[in-house]
Amino acid sequence: MNTQVLSPSFSRLLARRARAFFALTKPRVVSLIVFTAMIGMFLAVPGMVPAPVLFAGTIGIALVAGAAAAVNCLVEQRIDARMQRTRTRPLPRGELSTVQTLVFAGAVGALGLWLLMRFVNPLTMWLTLATFVGYAVIYTVVLKPATPQNIVIGGASGAMPPVLGWAAATGEVTIEPMLLFLIIFAWTPPHFWSLALYRTADYARAGLPMLPVTHGKAYTRQQVLLYTLILFGVSLLPFAVRMSGLIYLVAACVLGGWYVVHALRVRFAYSDHVAQRAFRFSILYLAALFAALLLDHYLLILTA
Repeated sequence: MNTQVLSPSFSRLLARRARAFFALTKPRVVSLIVFTAMIGMFLAVPGMVPAPVLFAGTIGIALVAGAAAAVNCLVEQRIDARMQRTRTRPLPRGELSTVQTLVFAGAVGALGLWLLMRFVNPLTMWLTLATFVGYAVIYTVVLKPATPQNIVIGGASGAMPPVLGWAAATGEVTIEPMLLFLIIFAWTPPHFWSLALYRTADYARAGLPMLPVTHGKAYTRQQVLLYTLILFGVSLLPFAVRMSGLIYLVAACVLGGWYVVHALRVRFAYSDHVAQRAFRFSILYLAALFAALLLDHYLLILTA
């Protein structure tokens, strides 16, 4: 039987198309979503999360998050084309069509929801679907082009992953995952506004009412500091309710203190470089804070 070998040009085309679809899912953003969701799973149980739930929950949440990111790219393709930061995304570059993006987002999102319903539990599926709607529709379509408070209100969707993870492991939502929700909710404004400060011209050119565009950089810098102080206080709540121990408390104080230093620099010694450093540290901060919470959780179990 004759077999045909794919030509090098066709293979390169397939590879480019695969990279374009992968880029639609905003993999760096999704990786943080998946990480915090997994932390939620592990914190919810005294031992190990059952392997089927861990696998299906992680993959399902990741797929739905990727689908939401693809819808975001689809809705904002004209805006992305005007912004230096986003003009190289697949849709502005013409690498993918609107129909291809819709089919991809629908298929990936449906597969993720099916995995959650079939192998995890209905609560996680419905919460994940609500998160998808919150980000892809309420935030992207309604809030982002309408109000400078888009990040604050829309941050509720971005704060849901640890709640989804907790629901996946336990089938319920209690006060503990809501504290994790509050941490990410308070983290979101200073994180994104630090980015918006050194990308103000980009957002203005795109016609988006981000806070530094509508209220100026000085006001936005004050808000970055205010929300960072709120975040510092909120990050101590897991210790206050005895969800964590001293290891997490020390980590939260050290990480939070350093974040406040960055916010103070943004407020009183601003430069674009200072804002960039604050933005990059905010990503490290969240990952390290949740990692410390997980480490503390298992050490408390081992020493109990």
